[in-house]
Amino acid sequence: MASQDGVIAYGQALEAGMTSQAVTRRVRSGEWRRLCRSVYLRADRTITPAVQLRAAVFTAGTSALAHGVSAAWWYGLIDRAPKRHTVTVPRVRRVRARDFDLRRRDLCAADVCTVRRLRLTCIPLTVLETAVALPNGSVFLDRALQKHTSLQILWSIHERNRGRATAKAAEKLLHAAGEGGASEAERILHRLLRAAGLTGWRTHVPSCGFEIDVAFVRERVAIEVDGWAWHRDADRFAHDMKRQNILVNDGWRVLRFSWHHLVHEPDRVLREILAALGR
Repeated sequence: MASQDGVIAYGQALEAGMTSQAVTRRVRSGEWRRLCRSVYLRADRTITPAVQLRAAVFTAGTSALAHGVSAAWWYGLIDRAPKRHTVTVPRVRRVRARDFDLRRRDLCAADVCTVRRLRLTCIPLTVLETAVALPNGSVFLDRALQKHTSLQILWSIHERNRGRATAKAAEKLLHAAGEGGASEAERILHRLLRAAGLTGWRTHVPSCGFEIDVAFVRERVAIEVDGWAWHRDADRFAHDMKRQNILVNDGWRVLRFSWHHLVHEPDRVLREILAALGR
């Protein structure tokens, strides 16, 4: 219990050598309190998100595991626990879920691991499923590709789990990750400017020995477009910073937008462009 946030499942208690009568005595004495079916918490512990996730997984049975945003939070890939945890059980298992979301799916052993005595989907599958579940999923995926996995691994995981309901959405994100360089982001920006009826801009304008992605030459507004951040290494970052400083010193007002801004926050992008243009 000390290594499980004060939580224990009935089956774990029996495996540790306790009898059912001993479990009952601890509940009746107030030493333990019942969280849900066959899951208990030490009375001196508070109910935290970690306790809630353990309770959800433990009550669903020994073959259950956390997935999606719940697993991402457990790994530390995101800062906040979800309002409702998500748990996977095998298709043949019958479980009632009240305080968490349940799905029935048979997973490959390679897609399952245990962290701090809790079963979870492995990091790559967790990343893929969380990216689809979050509103800013592409940003989450971008960051994960920098530190926790690779595009090749994610494609392999995707192919192995094609039967899931979110497979199409995940495939779209993976394609975007593979093709989400600056050139793709530039095309998105061009469509955005045309749709807004903005005129007076040109593409690939030379200045100060550089080429500005999109420029409003009369207003001296330069728009630099970035792809997915994981494509940019330290040398590229240093080069872009130097380039921006030179352009600013030459009288350009420089705006930078990423693929994620253009896809998820187009209204904000337009507002910042219009503000820079004084329109």
